[in-house]
Amino acid sequence: MFRRFTVPFVLAALAAPALALAGDTAQHDAIASTKEGIATGVTALVVLGVVFAILAAKVWPAIASGLDDRANKIKSEIEAAEAARAQAKSALEQYERSLADAREQAQKEIDKARTAAAGLSVELKAKAEAEVAAMRGKALADIEAAKRVALAEIYVESANLATSVAGKILQREINRNDQSRLVEDALAELKTAGARG
Repeated sequence: MFRRFTVPFVLAALAAPALALAGDTAQHDAIASTKEGIATGVTALVVLGVVFAILAAKVWPAIASGLDDRANKIKSEIEAAEAARAQAKSALEQYERSLADAREQAQKEIDKARTAAAGLSVELKAKAEAEVAAMRGKALADIEAAKRVALAEIYVESANLATSVAGKILQREINRNDQSRLVEDALAELKTAGARG
């Protein structure tokens, strides 16, 4: 309120001496009488009042309105800036929460993958050990079977050789039945010797 009336008073105070001087320009040479001085003062006051009235009625409301609009605009911009700052702060907090959640989820996935990898490693190791044991067992069985076949072949060859030698010694031909009996006896003896060894 004080601001509305300050500017017109200052303008009127500055305009008064100029108006007084304008009224005095016609009488440069004469000294003004008291009556003329009062008339000049009253004229100056009337002009000051008219100027003040014009300024107060037309000019100052427009200036005050402009200043109020400017103040309101600044106030609204400050409020908008505060709202934007609050929104940015909220968005930053939400982003930080999302980032923390993402890190936590990633850590859970990493831990889950490590656990799965450890389980898979144990499973693969157990499977590999079982396969190795199975292969070892099969290899031992194959070796045993090959050993039996080889021994049987050796027994047969030994029997044939023994039969041939015995036939030469006896100088007669051993028939098929004799040969079979000799082979069976030799095989029985070898089996007995193999079982003891």
